[in-house]
Amino acid sequence: MTLRFYDTASAEVRDFVPLTPGKVSLYYCGATVQGLPHVGHIRSAIAFDQLTRWLQYRRFRVTVVRNVTDIDDKILAKSAASFEPGFEEGPDDIREEEWWALAYRYEQAFLKAYDTLGVSRPTYEPRATGHIPEMHALIQRLIERGHAYPALDDSGDVYFDVRSWSKYGSLTRQRLDDMQGAADSDPRGKRDPRDFALWKGHKEGEPVTASWTSPWGAGRPGWHLECSAMVTKYLGTEFDIHGGGLDLRFPHHENEMAQSQAAGHGFANFWMHNGMVTYAGEKMSKSIGNTVSPAEMLELAPPRVVRYYLGQAQYRSVLDYQPTSLQEAAAAVERIDGFLERAAKALAGSGDVPAETVPAAFEAAMDDDLNVPQALAALHETVRAGNTALTAGDPDGVRQAFAWVTAMLGVLGLSDTARPAPDEQGTAALGVLVEAQLAARARARAAKDWAASDAIRDTLAAAGVLVEDGPEGASWSIKRG
Repeated sequence: MTLRFYDTASAEVRDFVPLTPGKVSLYYCGATVQGLPHVGHIRSAIAFDQLTRWLQYRRFRVTVVRNVTDIDDKILAKSAASFEPGFEEGPDDIREEEWWALAYRYEQAFLKAYDTLGVSRPTYEPRATGHIPEMHALIQRLIERGHAYPALDDSGDVYFDVRSWSKYGSLTRQRLDDMQGAADSDPRGKRDPRDFALWKGHKEGEPVTASWTSPWGAGRPGWHLECSAMVTKYLGTEFDIHGGGLDLRFPHHENEMAQSQAAGHGFANFWMHNGMVTYAGEKMSKSIGNTVSPAEMLELAPPRVVRYYLGQAQYRSVLDYQPTSLQEAAAAVERIDGFLERAAKALAGSGDVPAETVPAAFEAAMDDDLNVPQALAALHETVRAGNTALTAGDPDGVRQAFAWVTAMLGVLGLSDTARPAPDEQGTAALGVLVEAQLAARARARAAKDWAASDAIRDTLAAAGVLVEDGPEGASWSIKRG
């Protein structure tokens, strides 16, 4: 089946053909590091990690660039607040923290969350502050082509002229005259209130470390400009896929596309956007107290369970968090791992396992715009078939199911997710105790003392030990989650 992805710009699912045969160039928006990662950030990273892994499975060489926005109004505001009298240092805040130290600290928090949840490191992760010359060159090109202008009030700002670009609004299918200027936008110095900043002149009270010299005066880059400059430096003026969260379509991606195409760049061939995360059907909001962070999820469940939950929906759909969501995800992961443990024991010393390929149903689902729910259905059907083969004493069936499940977990990123380090000594001691209980249970069953047999099984279950009866006798595993 041909790879097909939904392209936001054309509003249709299209056949995916890379610009260069055998290679894929992917850029997706990373963090603006002005706070700890929230669940939406991580869901987006997992979605594009799944995309990357699937493209790699399909034998493409994938170059992934994910930016870090380390200079921004909110970063500066948060740093400035830490120097104000009466500022109280909290669990996520530090007194008198320079903006660059704050940005770096939160950048490390993002990396830790990505690594914990098995998000592969990108090929490169550029920072905005490291690409000021490229931004200057892009601004100058836009001025020369008649699409940008220095502010009319000599503030040092430079703006993109939205009316100069007839295609402005095409990504989100909006008419310019129906748009409003940004609520927090200062209209002074603009030809049109909807024009957006490419360069922000240095203002009194801002730290001098947050400004760079430029042909238009000291200042710093506008948010939208950063991505256009970084992606073209590393992936070229035309590349395969630009991704990000649905909330970035407007104004961020709309402005990115406009300024890049106005500069004469083909820019992204596909625009892919992942859906939002809601809480019991409502938008997550700190003001109403219905947010849940990745850190809070990781306190409730192991990383593999959190990864399974955040990656289980089709990437474009809304993912709704419910109080039972992680419990349901834990049960699904337990079924998968229970089969793998039993299969590994059954296959020990029985010959090679087939090469790690995925079944046809899984491949068809992933080729169809990354239909992860259907792919997971194929995964769980394979687990059921594998358990049936275990019960029937069919080693070939077990071997094939084991190989397929292992391959599917790798594609979904569930094999690389961080696991707690095992306590080997404790595990060995537990094994001795459980095996003794299973031997006593086997004797009770041989004597047809079903009450004693059931009592032993119930006691083990209450302690988190699952017992499975098979043709070779009873086996056990530890319930996770």
